[in-house]
Amino acid sequence: MNSRATTEERALHRADLRAAAAGALLVAAAAVVGTVIERTRGTLHVNWPPLYASWFPHLGPGTPAALAVAAVVILHGPSLAARLPWRRLVLAGWAAAMAWTWSLALIDGWRTGIARRLTTAYEYLTVIHRFDEPGAALRDFTHHILNNGPTPWPAHVAGHPPAAILTFVGLDRLGLGGGGWAGVWCLTVGTSAVAAVLVALRALTDEPTARRAAPFLVLAPSAVWVGTSADGYFAAVAAWSLALLALAATRRTRHRCAAALAAGLLFGLTCYLSYGLTLIALIAAAVLLLTRTLRPLPLLAAGAAAVAAAFTLAGFSWWEGYQLLVERYYQGAAAVRPYTYWVWANLACAVLITGPAAVAGVRRTLAAAPAALRELRPSAAAPPGPTGRLVVLVLAVLLAVLAADLSGMSKAETERIWLPFAAWLPAACALLPAVRHRHWLTAQAVLALLLNHLLYTGW
Repeated sequence: MNSRATTEERALHRADLRAAAAGALLVAAAAVVGTVIERTRGTLHVNWPPLYASWFPHLGPGTPAALAVAAVVILHGPSLAARLPWRRLVLAGWAAAMAWTWSLALIDGWRTGIARRLTTAYEYLTVIHRFDEPGAALRDFTHHILNNGPTPWPAHVAGHPPAAILTFVGLDRLGLGGGGWAGVWCLTVGTSAVAAVLVALRALTDEPTARRAAPFLVLAPSAVWVGTSADGYFAAVAAWSLALLALAATRRTRHRCAAALAAGLLFGLTCYLSYGLTLIALIAAAVLLLTRTLRPLPLLAAGAAAVAAAFTLAGFSWWEGYQLLVERYYQGAAAVRPYTYWVWANLACAVLITGPAAVAGVRRTLAAAPAALRELRPSAAAPPGPTGRLVVLVLAVLLAVLAADLSGMSKAETERIWLPFAAWLPAACALLPAVRHRHWLTAQAVLALLLNHLLYTGW
């Protein structure tokens, strides 16, 4: 490398460090301002702003495993990602993500960290018995969304379409009832999002780009919440929908029609797991834009429509449920949580769940955005290369996050609510120079370990 290139790379690295430092300052500002607001007005309804968490320094049985997994991924992750056969890499990425997420969850122990997470008064498992007749429960679902209605649903049941609660009803019917099995389901399925993002990245950019991103997808701080909330499961369903769409649109599979239809079915399921995940459509649109084809669209729409039709025929109206949710949302803490704080403090939460490396990757994304967008124009001399396609994909994720943030329906708790978007942002780390990867991976791991050892997260 000549001296000029070295000088330029050093300047870029300094810019990356400044971006990470700005992210840290944003978190610090959100913590200080939030603490003042909560102590003087009590309107944030979180114990450790901007996170829904409590200060609780502790060690646990998962601590040695978490340290070991972090060390292995930092030391060997980049080299293994570069040389493993592709299919083995995808499976290894999922396995490593499971090891990382399990070890973080077990820092709080089996009962507190996993088995009890979905059994609190806010959660799904408390109302399983009300679905002994699922058809009747679905027809009556919207009557219990409002706080002042008859026997209102717990917060998370009311806050989501019924596919979320039906997942745990289904597990219970299969003999996998209780908080332990529910936690295992969410953690196991949730970590598969790493494999889905890898598949999508290879299809939409190229294999080297996906390989560079792999260790960062594994060692993301968002694993702290993937292991403790159903939103990790939602994130994986959304990620597989987009991965299958990418395969169908790029013709990376011999079963393009089946992939497009399955993508639609999973997108439909995503929308009936969480109202806010309709924003995944923005990322899906970017996939079609990057591949310059609409061929998967009819089957994608058919799959999504089939899911919507099934729920509608069963008696649940998505639009009615959403309208009632908005009303329920402002019957609770959202009525007093200040929008002017959360509209920027939510971004501090995003920094914490994606980590400093992702912040640096997003900085490089934004710097490369003008050129990548110019290459998307039909009049461009050549379509975007792998780097440009990655930039456009990350920009679509950022657009979805911005829409969620400005909507006013994401005031606090975004460390779990935004997991479906956070699953994609570490892909931007593929833009960072390979020589710096171990340093950035270390920063990611240290942040996740500090979060899980110093705080008790609420979900």
